Amino acid sequence: MRDAFGAPFWNYEDLALFIGSIIPCGFAGAVLVRALHVQNEAGRTLLFQALIYALLFASLYILISWKHGQPFWRSLSWRHPVRFPVSWVVGGLLLAIAMAMLAGALGAKPVPDPIRALISGRWSLAAVMLFVVVLGPAFEELVFRGFLLPLLVKTFGPAGGILLTALPFALLHGSQNQWAWQQITVIGIAGAAFGYAKYKTGSTAASTLLHSGFNLVGAIAYVFQWEHGAL
Repeated sequence: MRDAFGAPFWNYEDLALFIGSIIPCGFAGAVLVRALHVQNEAGRTLLFQALIYALLFASLYILISWKHGQPFWRSLSWRHPVRFPVSWVVGGLLLAIAMAMLAGALGAKPVPDPIRALISGRWSLAAVMLFVVVLGPAFEELVFRGFLLPLLVKTFGPAGGILLTALPFALLHGSQNQWAWQQITVIGIAGAAFGYAKYKTGSTAASTLLHSGFNLVGAIAYVFQWEHGAL
């Protein structure tokens, strides 16, 4: 077992195994979506995303709990209760506003938002809100700040680990932002902020709340646009 900032018991072989599970999980998710015969395109996309989260979560669970025989949540520093949880959410809101201002200063141009295309009614809006504010941040923080960050901190130190973890996190969101360097840059900075929150508190739950608050700005925008007929 390890403490919040000590060496993780997993290694780069485990990281390679997790990365190697991505394509099989994607294939399995696609097969399951096809087998379920979901007619609505938005429904298929949301179901596929949910299945990917579930299958990759299962892969990570197998690595931590089965391969190494360690408690999953505690190993990934999911410590709760987090002190001042509301402050982390508010911090995420403020971070999102600051990053939007930075993107504007860098000359970022609007890009088509693929998430908006998934919203066709109240149920799909609620599903998108769930993904954007809860499921997405929780899954991404467990993978990036819970699993990857400790490994990179062990190798490159805190600053190097935080920055190197932010890089693939930013690239993960590249395609939905049409690889615009301004958007990728601000997402990377936000990822570094999430990493610093994990390092500062020793809690992946804290970075998840910060991430959720960050995403909440966009989710509120979706609700506002839906209520005013702009979606």
